[in-house]
Amino acid sequence: MKDKTAALTSFMKQRRMGLNDFIQRLATNSYACKHPEVQSILNLSPPQDAELMNTNPSPPPSPSQQINLGPSSNPSAKPSDFHFLKVIGKGSFGKVLLARHRADDEFYAVKVLQKKAILKKKEEKHIMSERNVLLKNVKHPFLVGLHYSFQTADKLYFILDYINGGELFYHLQRERCFLEPRARFYAAEIGSALGYLHSLNIVYRDLKPENILLDSQGHIILTDFGLCKENIEPNGTTSTFCGTPEYLAPEVLHKQPYDRTVDWWCLGAVLYEMLYGLPPFYSRNTAEMYDNILNKPLQLKPNISNAARHLLEGLLQKDRTKRLGCTDDFIEIKNHMFFSPINWDDLNAKKITPPFNPNVTGPNDLRHFDPEFTDEPVPNSIGCSPDSALATASIKEAAEAFVGFSYAPSMDSYL
Repeated sequence: MKDKTAALTSFMKQRRMGLNDFIQRLATNSYACKHPEVQSILNLSPPQDAELMNTNPSPPPSPSQQINLGPSSNPSAKPSDFHFLKVIGKGSFGKVLLARHRADDEFYAVKVLQKKAILKKKEEKHIMSERNVLLKNVKHPFLVGLHYSFQTADKLYFILDYINGGELFYHLQRERCFLEPRARFYAAEIGSALGYLHSLNIVYRDLKPENILLDSQGHIILTDFGLCKENIEPNGTTSTFCGTPEYLAPEVLHKQPYDRTVDWWCLGAVLYEMLYGLPPFYSRNTAEMYDNILNKPLQLKPNISNAARHLLEGLLQKDRTKRLGCTDDFIEIKNHMFFSPINWDDLNAKKITPPFNPNVTGPNDLRHFDPEFTDEPVPNSIGCSPDSALATASIKEAAEAFVGFSYAPSMDSYL
């Protein structure tokens, strides 16, 4: 029991680490690096993709080469429009804050990213991709909505739906695992969201409980689209090495081209974690975990139904050409016997009562946010852009790198 608790504690601490930071830390561990699988993964030269771990990035595109989706001027929005109340999340490039708009008193989640940090890691392409994907999300009930975006000399601002039912990760931490009906409900809503993204030729690539929120009623909301890959046709592939270590599919670890079935592997890993409390091939020893993902057969304890067992075996199939979803994508998942109790029309209309109600009293109820975030003071610099934040040359570089980031919806979208 002590070993299990220690493993869980170690796992929780590592979970919020970005893959780039994780790889750098792994590279300093001489024991781990001696493992042949890890050496293979760390041997990223020459990369198959210019994005591959940023080892050989192409120079930032000039403004004329960048793709702009939809309207891209939002001259009136500014940080001082908001009263920033609490830190509710953190990432590699900035923070997510609960904010109230001064004019209409509406609450929003405002994602504030530091341009300097993005440029340093050459991640501007991913940020612009996140913005583009958010613009396409308007029609799905289980994807977070973007109201608008704007930028200052040194920061980018996403104005997003405020969702305060807590991360799925937070609830899993507290309850350790879920009963099958609850896990089925969440997996169905997640699957519906992934299926919709796939219908837009978008592969999500970073499904994990930290990126899955519950709204105030208990429905799933998928968030954080920074690793999405656009323009992947049904039979198309990509080869960027990215994701979160515990959820990497075998083909990603092998640095082989992969397709949208990578998302169904991740759905299997999240479902497994909901039922058992840890991801399927988890080990505190990273080299061992990667070896498990690549080579260890899936082991399922007997305390789940045959339907759940069959679904997990289909989703966590190491050969992507045999994985559930490889032929008809979401239709195969939807029609699996595990989901036979689900009426999909009712699910998408949010007519099915969620199995868990977060019972939040209102926007100021932060009980489901990790105190690690909410106890942190709101930085004074969030709402302003001091001239000293970026050198003149960097300001010019930042301006060119994020051309078209700002977005204001047309009046038609409100009708």
